Amino acid sequence: MPATVARLDTARAAALFHALSDEIRLEVVALLLHGERCVCDLMDDLDMAQSRLSWHLKTLSDAGIISGRREGRWIYYSLNAVAVAEARGILGALEPTARRLPTRSDCC
Repeated sequence: MPATVARLDTARAAALFHALSDEIRLEVVALLLHGERCVCDLMDDLDMAQSRLSWHLKTLSDAGIISGRREGRWIYYSLNAVAVAEARGILGALEPTARRLPTRSDCC
């Protein structure tokens, strides 16, 4: 591997993309694109019970994609722009640089 190419942190990539691999969690991310939202608003928008939504919010939070802050009895969630940029960067690093890989004639 050339010295100028950064090594992909596959564990971090897997954590990010696991958190983003669920339809509900992607809906949460889409709702947070326009700013911070109260968990009660997310529950209403997704027509989901708090207990079920909490599991998805914890998954996104554990991956660092969202963060929450408590205000009174409610938690307000927002996107972590750094984590979103990190996911975008990982995808960019996975873009092929050549159309076809050279084949070795001495095997398969």
